[in-house]
Amino acid sequence: MRSKTPLFDQRIYAPYKIAALVEVLSEQGIAPAKSLKGTGVHEDQIHDATQLTSISQYVAVCSNALELSCSAATPFETGSRLHLSAYGMYGYALMSCLTMRDYFKLGVKYHSLATPTLSIEWTEYDRTAVWAFPDALLFNESRQIRQFLIEQQFTQHATHFQDVFGRTCPPLKAYFSYPAPAHAPLYTKYLGCPSVFNYKQCELHYDAAVLGQKPLLAHRLTATVLQQTCERLIGETKTSSGIAGEVYQRLLKRPGEFPDMATVAEQLDMTSRNLRRRLQAEDTSFAAILDDVRSSLAIEYLKTTKMSTDDIGLLLGFSEPTNFRRAFKRWTGRTTSEYRS
Repeated sequence: MRSKTPLFDQRIYAPYKIAALVEVLSEQGIAPAKSLKGTGVHEDQIHDATQLTSISQYVAVCSNALELSCSAATPFETGSRLHLSAYGMYGYALMSCLTMRDYFKLGVKYHSLATPTLSIEWTEYDRTAVWAFPDALLFNESRQIRQFLIEQQFTQHATHFQDVFGRTCPPLKAYFSYPAPAHAPLYTKYLGCPSVFNYKQCELHYDAAVLGQKPLLAHRLTATVLQQTCERLIGETKTSSGIAGEVYQRLLKRPGEFPDMATVAEQLDMTSRNLRRRLQAEDTSFAAILDDVRSSLAIEYLKTTKMSTDDIGLLLGFSEPTNFRRAFKRWTGRTTSEYRS
C-alpha cells in the first residue's frame, strides 16, 4: 500500500515541522530569521496552530539549514523531537490503533495529513514489516535535500514506533539508496540498528511479529472516532486542492448525475486532453476521482440512510446491483451488509 503526496505549494499544514527544525538550528546558534529566510514564514508564526504552511516552505527551511552549514545531526535531532502528539488528529489516530498492523496501514493511508515530503508504502514479507520510500527524488529537489529528508523521516519513524509502543522498539535494519556519508555513525546512534548503504531503495525493516501486538494507548472507540475525523480531513483536502479539487467539487454537485470528463473540461475552460494532463501532474485521473467520489457517497449513504443497496447502486450510476456490490468490496474490503451492520 502506498501513500500519495499532496501539492508542493498547498498551504494546509500547521508549522510543527518547521518549528522543530528551527528550534534545533537555534540551539546551534543559527538565528530563526536566517533559518526562515525566503520562506514567507515569520518567527512569531511557527508556534501558531492556526498558521497554515506548505511542504515547499518546510523544504525551504531544510535548504537553508544545509546552506548555513548546520550540524550533520540536524535532521536526526529534528526527527527525534517530532513525536506523534505533534501531528494532531493523524498522530492520535495512530496511537489509538488496535494493532500494530493497523498502525502500518493507517500510517500510509493518512500520510497526506502529515506534511509529507516523501512517498511511503508498506509491505510484509519474509517475516518482516517494511516501510519503503520508493521515489529517488521528490519535487526535483537536490540529492542533499533528499538525504536530509530521509535521515529525518527514518528518525521520525523510530520515534513514532516508540510513542506507539510505549517503549524502545528499534528497527531490525535500515537500508539507504545512497553511499555511506561521513557521518554514518549517527545513523546507528539515532535509529538503534545496523545500516546498509547503496541498496536498491530506502527501506526500514521491523520484525513482523510486532504487527499483531497492541499499542500502549489502543482504544476501540477512540480509534473509530479519530479515524473518521482523518477521513473527513482527507476529504476536505482532496476537494480543495489543485485541478483535482475542482473536478471533485463538480462531481459532488449533483450526485447520481455525474458529468463525463469532456463536460467537466468544458466547465473548466479547457480541453479534455489538457485536463487529463493536469490531473496526471497531480498523480490522479478523472476515473480515479469519479471512483473516489462514488466510494465516499456510497459509504455516506450506507451510514446515514435506510436506502437499499440496490437503490444506492442506481443512484451512483451503476446499471447492475452486482457491479455496485463488487465495486464496494474493492473500495472497502467489506460487503455492503458487513459495512452497514
